[in-house]
Amino acid sequence: MGEWYVPITVLPGICLLILSTSNIMIDLSREVNLLIVKKEKVLLIERKLKQLKLINRAMVFLYIAVAGFVVSGLLAGVAENLNVNAQFSIYMLLIGMFFALFALSSLILYSYRAVKLRQDQYHDKC
Repeated sequence: MGEWYVPITVLPGICLLILSTSNIMIDLSREVNLLIVKKEKVLLIERKLKQLKLINRAMVFLYIAVAGFVVSGLLAGVAENLNVNAQFSIYMLLIGMFFALFALSSLILYSYRAVKLRQDQYHDKC
């Protein structure tokens, strides 16, 4: 793998996903806390906590993806300078890609469920 910088170029995008996901997680945590203080329906709180768990899982996947991309780029760069085989860096790149896809699928699932949850929440209020 002669292009050691390729996995590193993905990092800004993944980091933006981490930033936006952490903001979602903070807002959702505040909302759950507010629901608990207001003694809202237990079912609603449980659904929100499941959403929080899904977001947390996405964050973990994104962190693993970042680690995979960073290690892949570093190993490829070192291998290029030492003229050795960079096979392991390709595996790390694939691991990073798979975990990024797992994170994106978790975020898509979260978004879909969040819309349904909001609809149910506002439907109950009306």
